[in-house]
Amino acid sequence: MTDVIAAARAANRTILSEVEAKQMLAEAGINVTETRLATSIDEAAAHAAELGYPVALKVVSDKITHKTDVGGVELGVADEEALRAACQRIHERVIAAVPDAQAQGVSVQPMAEPGAEVILGITQDQQFGPVLMFGLGGVFVEVLKDVAFRIVPLEPRDAAEMIREIQGFPLLEGFRGQPAANLEAIESMLLQLSEFAEANPEVAELDLNPVFARPDGAIAVDARILLTSES
Repeated sequence: MTDVIAAARAANRTILSEVEAKQMLAEAGINVTETRLATSIDEAAAHAAELGYPVALKVVSDKITHKTDVGGVELGVADEEALRAACQRIHERVIAAVPDAQAQGVSVQPMAEPGAEVILGITQDQQFGPVLMFGLGGVFVEVLKDVAFRIVPLEPRDAAEMIREIQGFPLLEGFRGQPAANLEAIESMLLQLSEFAEANPEVAELDLNPVFARPDGAIAVDARILLTSES
């Protein structure tokens, strides 16, 4: 059991914060944006100064899954003055939307260069065990449900096939003049997730959404991990 999972178990939590999820993933070698927890505005400003502007700010609360829906996200924050105002806006909106949010603070991360948005995920099937999912990310995954699945463990051939199975594959090849995504980087991340699923059977669900797939690689800018119940 990793230190992150042990801490969550000790606190009787099954949902990891984005900061915790990315810590686990980074330790497994999966490319994620560095993300730090700030419990005060001054701490957020200090983190942003070290990480470099512009930054993204997101509320951290066990009771909030969809942060954007409650106004808990500020993107492209350009400097310390803007950060202090953004932290205050997040606090006011979240309290108005979820009075008992009990937020632990905000996460601070550098803005990543955008690319084609894809989703990578893990779910647990009662019969087959961990299953990997790949598809178009962002809002598209909920609308189009254009996804492919494979049972863990994955072979390199499986990762390549998953990517090419989805209807939206032309978007990754460079549709209408857009730069093509680095398909090998996506394949590599799928294989890393397969290993991650095998090494962490206590992970019931995992979503990396979005992953920015660019010509120079792929990076996850948001992550969600749900643990199995101890029973």
